[in-house]
Amino acid sequence: MKKFLAATASAALLAGAAQADDHGVKIGIILGFTGPIESLTPHMADGAEMAMKEVTESGKLLGGKAVMPVRADSTCVDAGAATAAAERLITSEGVKGIMGADCSGVTGAILSNVAVANGMVMISPSATSPGLSDAEDDGLFFRTAPSDARQGVVMTDVLMEQGIKEVAVTYTNNDYGKGLADSFQAAFEAAGGSVTISAAHEDGKADYSAEVAALAAAGGDRLVVAGYVDQGGNGIVRASLDSGAFDSFHFPDGMIGAKLEEDFGSEINGSTGQVPGTDSPGATTFAELVGDAFDVTSPYTGESYDAAALIMLAMQAAGSTEPGDYKSKIMDVANAPGEQIMPGELGKALEILANGGEIDYVGATAVEMLDGGDAAGGYREIVFKDGMMDTVGYR
Repeated sequence: MKKFLAATASAALLAGAAQADDHGVKIGIILGFTGPIESLTPHMADGAEMAMKEVTESGKLLGGKAVMPVRADSTCVDAGAATAAAERLITSEGVKGIMGADCSGVTGAILSNVAVANGMVMISPSATSPGLSDAEDDGLFFRTAPSDARQGVVMTDVLMEQGIKEVAVTYTNNDYGKGLADSFQAAFEAAGGSVTISAAHEDGKADYSAEVAALAAAGGDRLVVAGYVDQGGNGIVRASLDSGAFDSFHFPDGMIGAKLEEDFGSEINGSTGQVPGTDSPGATTFAELVGDAFDVTSPYTGESYDAAALIMLAMQAAGSTEPGDYKSKIMDVANAPGEQIMPGELGKALEILANGGEIDYVGATAVEMLDGGDAAGGYREIVFKDGMMDTVGYR
């Protein structure tokens, strides 16, 4: 099947190559525009498209190529639909790189079933499963968000510093949820904490009272909800509050979003959470550039800008839009040595590379790529106060 897909993709790419070269380069944006994080993905796409617009307007990519974003829906949870969408991006649209996918399960499916078979570079802004660090990727997969192996440690530090030593855990039943729950439990217990129960929940249910009853029976000083803000995680919180089972929660990245404030407000005051983010100069610059164009505080907007930027900068460094040519340049442009590049400076970076110089892309999220294409990353720590998410620090 993989050989057939590769042959089909190659034929389609060859057929459309001349047209793509004449008009510019297409880059795919595959995110869950429907599904359990659909309130987050429009802002992520806006971040990526902002970088593409900046490069196009500079006129400096490979002699003046325009960059054309092409959106596709990963659904976040349906591997079959995500795979089909990625195949369309490659075979029908002729994209030369993919910004995405978003959720870990569909990202892994696209990587193994489509990207590797077709030699396509993927840079995910938000797929955080530790399992992706060791995926067979032929050097094609990178991410600008840190692995949940690190998030589990950060969660532990936050809770321990607040004196929370006993928690119940519920997680969405997929690669992201299970990976994060396992990572957190290992770190929390190693630090002397106790996990009373770690139980999966399914998304899409109308009633989560049975799941909450099991969590309440196990007990804990706080309920860790490793779910999705637009899906089952939200339902778990509502059932917990309505039943009085829990009124204090800890929210990992998949639960952080404006919808949490809208749906629960002051009901979850005192709850905590974290989401990838930094207080670096690049983050401030990025926010100033975005202005009110989209919600820059929404998770993974900066990571999306950076993922798109890295694809285009690597193309320039390689002198080619072909993924097989530029994949080896991504680590080069992401890390030192070289002139540091902030948001809004992509044209400057392209010029340096065109003249044979080196860059160290810092971007919106203080990008630093580790071996294997993972991001070192940092986290924004959140406390709910007066019905709002209050950033209280960075880790």
